[in-house]
Amino acid sequence: MDFTSTQDGDSSQLPNSGGRRMVPLRYVLTPIAIILAAIFILIVATVLAPKPVKKPQVFKAPLVEVMPLEYQDTTFRIASQGSVAPRTETRLVSEVSGPITQVSDNFLVGGFFRKGEMLLSIDDISYKVALQQARSRLETAEASLIEEQARVEQAEDEWLLTGKSLKDAPVMALRTPNLKKAKAELAAARANVAEAEVKLARTKIVAPYDAMLKAKNVDIGQYVTTGSELATTFAVDYAEVRLPVKQKDVEFLNLPRINQGKGQGMAVELYYQLAGKTYRWPAVITRYEGVVDSASRVHYVVAQLDDPYNVLNKSSRDEIRVGTFVKASIQGKQISGVAAIPRSALHGADRIYLAGDDNALMMQKINVLRSDLDYVYTRDKLDTGLRLVLTNLDTAVEGMALRIHGEEGERLARDEAGGKAPQNSQASF
Repeated sequence: MDFTSTQDGDSSQLPNSGGRRMVPLRYVLTPIAIILAAIFILIVATVLAPKPVKKPQVFKAPLVEVMPLEYQDTTFRIASQGSVAPRTETRLVSEVSGPITQVSDNFLVGGFFRKGEMLLSIDDISYKVALQQARSRLETAEASLIEEQARVEQAEDEWLLTGKSLKDAPVMALRTPNLKKAKAELAAARANVAEAEVKLARTKIVAPYDAMLKAKNVDIGQYVTTGSELATTFAVDYAEVRLPVKQKDVEFLNLPRINQGKGQGMAVELYYQLAGKTYRWPAVITRYEGVVDSASRVHYVVAQLDDPYNVLNKSSRDEIRVGTFVKASIQGKQISGVAAIPRSALHGADRIYLAGDDNALMMQKINVLRSDLDYVYTRDKLDTGLRLVLTNLDTAVEGMALRIHGEEGERLARDEAGGKAPQNSQASF
């Protein structure tokens, strides 16, 4: 409504007597009408718009890789480690006294000696004199015995002149004690000569076996006394490695009994890595110590390594030094009917996934016979038609459908050869 003044000067007839101007009504209704019209058009357009075609939801079974379960005879190898030690180590001690007059050119730490080869020599002049004196006493004792035997014969002749039997003669008349004394002095003189010869021989210190010098305690010119430690040697004909074996691994080894002496030829491979290269040596188990360590609860077997320094046979293989820490792979028993399962196919401690002939997932628990870094082994007899699933599934449900890698292409090829159009497989989860 438009309120306007028809009479000038009549201010009492104005609706807005305070001077406020009124907004025309068309200004209010026009925007509302436009909004209502837009809403109406939008609703009509929505109703008349074509609806999208609904497509069926297709679920594809997960694609997995499988392998057949194969049972075969398996020889397990037991891992261990230890340090190379000499089979014999000897501290050479002087049995005579005197200054050292000569040493071998190889009398150095690391020097090699053949059995019987001289390491050093102690001054032997006093022992040569002692030997000569002992021989002189021996000759004197021999002469005394000859003289006494002659006197005994003379005494017997004189007794027979009496007409009596020698059985009736007193021992003093026949000089029997004197003869025994002369024989005893001769035996003592011979023993003194033997002792003097031994002491003279011991002035030459020789290698008791094919040996390498580990420690050198004396040198030329040094005076040594009886009991002085001269050097330490160790044998190089073969070395030994003491290998710990866990209780759970003992049943996989052919350990010899204590009264059987040497082992049963269990082969061992010793190896270590240095600068990216692996060095290997063959060895063999020679004995089982037969005692369980009370602290670690492990058993110990001993491996023998022939000619570790490669000085006896001069072969082309590398030497292995005493004290080297090596790893060992021991050949164990051969066990029949064992399936090897890759560790990647194991779920949890003892669960595996299997695919049947219908490509449905099966979950199976197994009894683990043994495990290593790459495989777990079981003797559980599973259906030969089952295949081991190697692919790790994010969500695994018993009985879910699987697509086998390599079989999908074969199925499509068979369908095309038979004139069938390939269809998408559907599975709900």
